Amino acid sequence: MEHNSTSIIVGVIPGQPAAVVATAAVFAERFDADLVCVSVDASRYTVVREPDGRVLAMPIDSDLADDVVEEFDPDLHRTIAEVLDHHPVRWSVRALAGGPAQELAGLAEEVDAAMIVVGTRDPGIRGSLHEFFNGSVAVQLAHRQHRPIVVVPLNPVGAEGDLPWQDED
Repeated sequence: MEHNSTSIIVGVIPGQPAAVVATAAVFAERFDADLVCVSVDASRYTVVREPDGRVLAMPIDSDLADDVVEEFDPDLHRTIAEVLDHHPVRWSVRALAGGPAQELAGLAEEVDAAMIVVGTRDPGIRGSLHEFFNGSVAVQLAHRQHRPIVVVPLNPVGAEGDLPWQDED
């Protein structure tokens, strides 16, 4: 199969609804693009990025284990494969380490991606507060790089519902 130079990056996390990868696959089909599913370990930072795409990472907490080569979660790989079985797209996975927005943007630059696809965070006070104070990955990407960002809504609240960061009175 001939390798296509167009790529679409999709951020993936364990437990994420299939809609994020499925939406990214639809875009990949329409653009005849390769789909690169990227998982980012935010508890580590990249030390070396090998030419073959492997990443040597160290934990942010110096009391944890030594450096490791980031490996893609096999369960997440199986979940993605199940979703993509229904889509005729060329796809691959990458395991990175560091800040999710920075790593997704960096890889997008490296492969000259056409766009980056991410999902919204599931509602919940912990996730909402984290997202409010630290900024969502989508917002960080929108302000720190030039590619289009597609945000797949997960559990939208509707026009009358409180947004995740609003107090419920």
